[in-house]
Amino acid sequence: MPSSDLERCEEIIGYQFKNRALFEMALTHASLDDARSEHNERLEFLGDAILGMVVCDHLFSIYPGLREGELTRIKSAVVSRSTLARKIRELALDEFLRVGKGMVERAAFPRSVLANVYEAITAAIYLDSGLGEARRFIMNTMEEEIAKVASNEREVNFKSLLQQHTQRHFGHSPKYRVLEESGPDHMKSFRVAAVIGELAYGVGVGRNKKEAEQAAARITFELIQEREKETAPAKLVSAPHEHGHRHDAGHRHKS
Repeated sequence: MPSSDLERCEEIIGYQFKNRALFEMALTHASLDDARSEHNERLEFLGDAILGMVVCDHLFSIYPGLREGELTRIKSAVVSRSTLARKIRELALDEFLRVGKGMVERAAFPRSVLANVYEAITAAIYLDSGLGEARRFIMNTMEEEIAKVASNEREVNFKSLLQQHTQRHFGHSPKYRVLEESGPDHMKSFRVAAVIGELAYGVGVGRNKKEAEQAAARITFELIQEREKETAPAKLVSAPHEHGHRHDAGHRHKS
């Protein structure tokens, strides 16, 4: 690989290798039929573990109020193949990959190939300079993504989870029914029930309908999970369960 290309790639990732052979290996796919070149599969294996650890450590430190399940879902989204592949494309590093002829002829590289490159680069930096530099690369490229995913997780996760669960186990989606609207315009309060079939379950309270629906979805989903742990098949009670304070239910603040 021309040294000028490696220099350009180093500029892109913001790191200069002491051992450029590691970087070249990270950019080399197994499809390249070249006995002189090592491909990136072993680096990908190591980088996967480093990436997961760094992201988990960051989430654990930055979001002390989130529970294990929420942290796991954020981490899974951040280190997913689609996210990693998108990051490689955003950095335009896909233009510098060393691949075999069959791969070159494809219209676009598969997401798995690009995701593996991200992980391989992470491992190459780790082997070249240690965890600190690998962490810096990950956070430089992923910090905004982590914040975005974490924000979406807090806003939409429980409605999405509840919908998936009820469609799978009950054959239809939950609906949300406004039970009460009160307060002046600048300080509205809504009580919303999550309705599955003909029965109302969790009741959420929030400063707007969306917030109250999220709170209702959360308490309903948690109730379902509790019941499923206790008995199989789960049989939910029909009495509404209310969640949260009148003006701040369903609203999570960073600690």
